[in-house]
Amino acid sequence: MSAKEMKQFTREEVAQHNTPDDLWIIIDCKVYDVTKFKNLHPGGSSVLLAEEIPGQDATEAFYGLHRHEVLEKPQYARLQIGTIAGETGQLLKPEPGSLSKVPYAEPTWLSDGYYSPYFKESHRRLQDAMRKFVDEVVYPDAIAREEDGKRPSVSVVKKMAELNLNVMRLGPGEHLKGLTLMGGIVTPEEFDYFHELILNQEFARTGFRGYQDGFNGGMVIGLPPVLHFARPEVRDRVMKEVLSGEKFISLAITEAFAGSDVAGLKTTAKKTEDGKFWIVNGTKKWITNGTFSDYFTVGCKTEKGLTAILVERCDGVETKGIKTSYSSTAGTAYITFDNVKVPIENTLGPVNGGVFVILSNFNHERWVMICASVRTQRNIIDECLKWVSQRKAFGKPLSSQAVIRAKIAEMIARVESTQSWLENITHQMNNMSYKQQAELLAGPIALLKMHATRTAQDTARDAVQIFGGRGVTKTGMGRVIEHYHRTVAFDALLGGAEDVLGDLGVRQAIKNMPKNARL
Repeated sequence: MSAKEMKQFTREEVAQHNTPDDLWIIIDCKVYDVTKFKNLHPGGSSVLLAEEIPGQDATEAFYGLHRHEVLEKPQYARLQIGTIAGETGQLLKPEPGSLSKVPYAEPTWLSDGYYSPYFKESHRRLQDAMRKFVDEVVYPDAIAREEDGKRPSVSVVKKMAELNLNVMRLGPGEHLKGLTLMGGIVTPEEFDYFHELILNQEFARTGFRGYQDGFNGGMVIGLPPVLHFARPEVRDRVMKEVLSGEKFISLAITEAFAGSDVAGLKTTAKKTEDGKFWIVNGTKKWITNGTFSDYFTVGCKTEKGLTAILVERCDGVETKGIKTSYSSTAGTAYITFDNVKVPIENTLGPVNGGVFVILSNFNHERWVMICASVRTQRNIIDECLKWVSQRKAFGKPLSSQAVIRAKIAEMIARVESTQSWLENITHQMNNMSYKQQAELLAGPIALLKMHATRTAQDTARDAVQIFGGRGVTKTGMGRVIEHYHRTVAFDALLGGAEDVLGDLGVRQAIKNMPKNARL
């Protein structure tokens, strides 16, 4: 029944339909006939027959138990038979592409009445376009893939390619020259790290952690070494294939024997006698996107050090999915290289100089992860503020309890401080050369990632306490909280474990201590 065909009723008329055989209810000024549905209600018919429900306004009771999206499902939407005459629904439901009105659900620079020294009009245009693209194109795919566990849809990756979003995820630089970015929203010359920050944070809003990594996360960390260190003919071919969505790539560094200890890698690469090929042998583990990758940026042990090599899927390359606590849509893989023959032209950077190639990639990878971590923490604040405002306990909203407000205060303080530190680091990146970033920002970025992921885990724990049993239930009101709490540890491990990164930051600080500093 269309909106035009909907009948209008008075509340008095609805109140007359209050028996098990004639049962109507009101939810946010909409009238629903649940007579036949009551016996199909997942919570049992007794919920709908409780004294205060039949023929009455059940809005408060409904939102104390259900998310609004329940009413939008076809099987429930068709139960609506009309609306209340002369009344308008009070539900604040953002339209696709719109900003949230919930306090602290958006960063300060997007909030009414606030200012920022970093973000310009081109940033706001890009954010607006990205919000609409994510809500209309990416989010529906994220929901579907989270349910079936399949890889993100190639069609979505190709839609990104049409707008040059894939190449924009690699950051500013010469690789953007001559391209039309997001339909002309921003020019290649003005595109900076704040524009890329916006891309990362808008993508992270989907909140589905496995999809977030599966959504070409391997490209973001596996393609830059090709861009910066591959021979021109290899670079141009692979960049074109991957950025168009025709092929996929992943970064294969971590091993069962060596995680953060890059120097301890055991996968080997030995040259053939004629010097034309590498023969690669070994294994890699926990490789994001590995199950569906066509290319692998591989760290290998060579005669006098480490060498980075681009390996194409071929005979001798075998990938197996690894079951983790988040969705298989991430394509997390165990990879075996068995006498894989790789052209010497696929060497990335100098032979035995792979440590520099690998480490130079870490800053950007960790920065991207920080962007996403901060954004998803805001998702949780949004969920918690809505919940404590609508949920009643002891006859009052949860927000009336000081202990609840204290938890949310900590959440807000954590996310706002982390966002501010992130924006400061991003500003430095905009004003430093690639070499300067490697020299000056490795420590600060490592410390910020440690801080971001620790605050994220604190927020996840507090959110579960606020939602109670719903916070550990995969469906219903607390599904966002449960998913976040279950998957937040990935951020604390990928790109370097927290303790290792903290130590890196302090070691860099000690290295730069002035020799004459004394108490």
